[in-house]
Amino acid sequence: MQVGFLGGAREVGRIGVTVKSEKTKVVLDYGVMLDHEPGFPMHIPPKELDAVILTHSHLDHSGAIPIFYINDKKPLYTNQLNLELTQILIQDFIHLSSYYLPFEYLELKSMMRNNNHLDFGVEEPIGDMKLKLFNAGHTPGSAQVLLEADGKRILYTGDFNMEDSKLLTGATMDYKDLDAIVIESTYANADHTLRPELEKRFVDAATDIVEKGGTVLVPAFGVGRAQEIATVLSANHFEYPIVLDGMAREASRIIMNNKEFLRDPKIFVNAMQSVEWVEGWSDRRRALKDPAVIISPAGMLKGGPSQFYMSKVAKKPNNAVFLVSYQIIGTPGRQLMDKGVTTIDGKVRKLKAHFQHFDFSSHCGASHLKEALRKVADSKPKVFVVHGAEGNCELLANWAKTELGLDAVAPRTGETYQI
Repeated sequence: MQVGFLGGAREVGRIGVTVKSEKTKVVLDYGVMLDHEPGFPMHIPPKELDAVILTHSHLDHSGAIPIFYINDKKPLYTNQLNLELTQILIQDFIHLSSYYLPFEYLELKSMMRNNNHLDFGVEEPIGDMKLKLFNAGHTPGSAQVLLEADGKRILYTGDFNMEDSKLLTGATMDYKDLDAIVIESTYANADHTLRPELEKRFVDAATDIVEKGGTVLVPAFGVGRAQEIATVLSANHFEYPIVLDGMAREASRIIMNNKEFLRDPKIFVNAMQSVEWVEGWSDRRRALKDPAVIISPAGMLKGGPSQFYMSKVAKKPNNAVFLVSYQIIGTPGRQLMDKGVTTIDGKVRKLKAHFQHFDFSSHCGASHLKEALRKVADSKPKVFVVHGAEGNCELLANWAKTELGLDAVAPRTGETYQI
């Protein structure tokens, strides 16, 4: 068995991993780097592939997959919820970035038609490989990939989280006899605040702002994070208006139809019944008139209705902006975190509203990444650390070497390894 790295090596974004057996070759995720111009993984001719396997909908894992459907019809393997969420994210991506993309809506439709729906724990043959998907705890429907071929077993974690949230059950990492593991390292250098404590701080802070007559803007990823924030507020009996806007509306409707992927569907349904849905510009303007919590994409303040809300909320000191998502370097959200400034009407301005960052991460923190490796260490798997910036891939690989005695590397883009 051979594993290759097309992207996502020593960086966060454009992840792509190939696994090749004696007779079969598959690609695990094929995402984009979201910048002014989208960045893509290394090219791989579709004729070399037997299948595409998708872990979850986020564009850094899914955004380049339609490339494989320009002149071909490769089978795609994921679950139905992932597929539907991926569709709305890539549709939006094409709408915003079509000038830079080698595919259009036609290729997205072809991708959708060629999906092979695969539930968690069900074994699926692909050539001489056996494929199983397992819960990753990252976003609704997110999966880890277990492949068997040539007498070897390799696990690709994708993005994963071992801690339960109000929305999702965490990944268990209950795997035996692995020969290799490809593991993410987004937060290899930091731990997260425990969810119960974090949720209380968030709800208390939101309540304080709203009770004083202010509006709280929560820029949040439309898939997963927006729904979690609404659920946290509802489950903690937040008594004031909760407004949901942008792609989060459509994603919430899709998740409502796939509630089996949720930790507690009843809590989620209650939350969705309590929120106010923004359907147009008149609703957006109305949402700003009275104290409320407004949840809206984009999570990094790069596009989406959150930019409109930011231009209004940021100007008043009784309002607040609560960031709850990972902020990539160079994004408006990261600029706000690092410098306390935002761009309004084309001008960089100091934020007048109150600002806080709440670490509602859907990735494992450092302790859980190490726990995950400890849980699979008995079989002495080869460890490949990916999906980490600012030295995090190397950091986790070095820890696995020194503390667990494992053969661990932080591969570079273009490298291949035999297992």
